[in-house]
Amino acid sequence: MAGKSSVAAIYFAILGIVTTAFGIADILVTAGTSEFAYGILEIPGDIFRGGWGGVIVLFAGLFYLSGIRNFDDIHQFSKIVMGSILIWIMAGCDIFAMITESIPSWEEETGPWFNTLPDFILAYSPPYAPAVLMLPFSLVVVYYIRKRNQEIER
Repeated sequence: MAGKSSVAAIYFAILGIVTTAFGIADILVTAGTSEFAYGILEIPGDIFRGGWGGVIVLFAGLFYLSGIRNFDDIHQFSKIVMGSILIWIMAGCDIFAMITESIPSWEEETGPWFNTLPDFILAYSPPYAPAVLMLPFSLVVVYYIRKRNQEIER
């Protein structure tokens, strides 16, 4: 049991470092009043997603980092769950924004208000915000929640 919790602590420590770095990057890009894109990563420069979103992602990383010590304690584990929930909230907002931005047509010559099918599908291609990129990695906490519940039931 101790070996498995140390693997989880290492995993969430790495995720916490990456999450904290993305949160700081969000805040710095927003302070620079520009947008940053590299490969599949895009850090928006607007005050809501970049500024407030950066603070939320930063705190998610800090929750991860503060929860890895004594991982088996329920209070420490709850910090890791809170970090994942913060990422889920930000990723959900980013995905919702992606969906709502893909519906209207931005070109004048298309005529109708709705986007064409190829442009609609193209709206879901990279680059993505940091929270969306971290979303699959944050879902690992669900496995540990289920594992903890199974251990309690025994």
